[in-house]
Amino acid sequence: MKTKHTQHKSGSTPTLLAKDSPFRDCLLVAMPAMQTDSFARSVIYLCAHSKAGAMGIVINQRVPEIAFKELLEQLNLPHSELRIDPVIHFGGPVETGRGFVLHSTDFLQEDTVKVNDNIGITGSVDILRAIAKGEGPHKSIFALGYAGWGPGQLDAEMHTNSWLTIPADDDLIFSTDLTDKWEKAILKIGINPFALSSEIGHA
Repeated sequence: MKTKHTQHKSGSTPTLLAKDSPFRDCLLVAMPAMQTDSFARSVIYLCAHSKAGAMGIVINQRVPEIAFKELLEQLNLPHSELRIDPVIHFGGPVETGRGFVLHSTDFLQEDTVKVNDNIGITGSVDILRAIAKGEGPHKSIFALGYAGWGPGQLDAEMHTNSWLTIPADDDLIFSTDLTDKWEKAILKIGINPFALSSEIGHA
């Protein structure tokens, strides 16, 4: 889905069907040394990772300047039946005018891609209409933009210890408390986040 939200950069999305990587369906956790505006203290759910590149959704940052109701208005979707007001996440710096819903697989559409048995990703406006009515998936994250890497780019960042990789956790992914997701993600592998240094390798 496309919105009128300002786009910072554009790019093509790597295929979500590629399953030849052990890092697909994991969480990337930014190391403290990463100080870029987009990824500092970020946690990213990695939807795709292959020789063609990688794609993921940042799950612990929000877009503060737009509300869900305003987004529905931009997409010419009815909002009079709006029952919830979801947080709009900053999914990453690529194609920030494009929307994605990361969600539980109790709700599936034709264009839904299942990342695993419990999590899918959908990019159509119909899922937003369903969410607004309270008829959407039980768990969901709506994000503008995504994190994207070209061939070999993410692998190189992993080798320089820019990221920790940990198993995906549905409860952590869909938690509405964004403030401590970074710390909770690191604690899952038994590491004190305040003791981390850029010398620690990925899990």
